[in-house]
Amino acid sequence: MSSCRLLLAVTTCADASAAERLAAALVEARLAACVSISAPVRSVYPWQGRIEVEQEVVLTIKTAPARIEALKRFIAEHHDYDVPELLISPVTDGAEAYLQWAENWMTNG
Repeated sequence: MSSCRLLLAVTTCADASAAERLAAALVEARLAACVSISAPVRSVYPWQGRIEVEQEVVLTIKTAPARIEALKRFIAEHHDYDVPELLISPVTDGAEAYLQWAENWMTNG
């Protein structure tokens, strides 16, 4: 396996339209090479003293290590939630053509 060339960041949105807006903005800003939007999921979490059960849409964001701090700021500034979920994992191996394509989009366009 090689060193980390790509990161997967995961966040959730309240609905498909919010997810699509955020995904498009991330790609347009070159903070993501691709954002996959999942089908709705049920999330259970504590919020303001209550246990909430809500339908959400999961976004899987493919980004470059060099873009992660800008992506964190972008999510903090543009996400609809007061406390948006943002979990980040390294990709240490994958299809070389995909890794090159993703790196190229975020660095060269």
